Amino acid sequence: MSDTDSFIDEVNEEVRRDRFYFLLRRYGWVAGLVVALIVGGAAFSEYRKAQERAQAEGLGDEIITALGQSNSAERQSRLSNIDAETPGAQAVVGLLAAAEAQQGGNTDDAVAALNSVAVNGDAPAIYRQIASFKSLLLQADTMDANERRQQLASLAAPGEPLSLLAQEQLALMDVAEGNTEAALAGFQAIIQDAGVSSDLQQRALQVIVALGGTPELNNLPDLAN
Repeated sequence: MSDTDSFIDEVNEEVRRDRFYFLLRRYGWVAGLVVALIVGGAAFSEYRKAQERAQAEGLGDEIITALGQSNSAERQSRLSNIDAETPGAQAVVGLLAAAEAQQGGNTDDAVAALNSVAVNGDAPAIYRQIASFKSLLLQADTMDANERRQQLASLAAPGEPLSLLAQEQLALMDVAEGNTEAALAGFQAIIQDAGVSSDLQQRALQVIVALGGTPELNNLPDLAN
């Protein structure tokens, strides 16, 4: 390499160094801000996680304390007074309170607690459906039959998590109303469904036999697992 080339390289290196320091002085605060935001964001995320963990632990302690009471009335009262922070937690507490009210024979209180969960649009869908289904079970003898059938039909729609259980209730309504043909068709559809559990399948088979029907056993779901 000639002296000229070496000199040019040194000049270029000096120019690049000067330009780097110039940009650093001019825009260095941007890098500092980015670092501060990253560190601050990480700290805030950890703070939120710690808060959520503390809330969950506090809710768990309150639930355990409530369920540890000696009678269902006191358990229901304690559960009803828990101030849950999130819609999901509120739904869980509501379902527990409804269960205690039902155990204590307070059907109206149980239905009220379940309906409160069922209409809470912010709660997870599965909790709302469980609450609605249990409410309909408790009102089997008091709710207008057409209204009850309509609500069960909504829960029995294909793809809904409680579809088969709702179908079972609809078939039982047919039995109660003397509509044996519709009941047999309903129970047959249940035992043929790929998602049926072994317990529900057995119940449906027993009712079909009790009604004088003959179960169609071809292509039944394999429930060995």
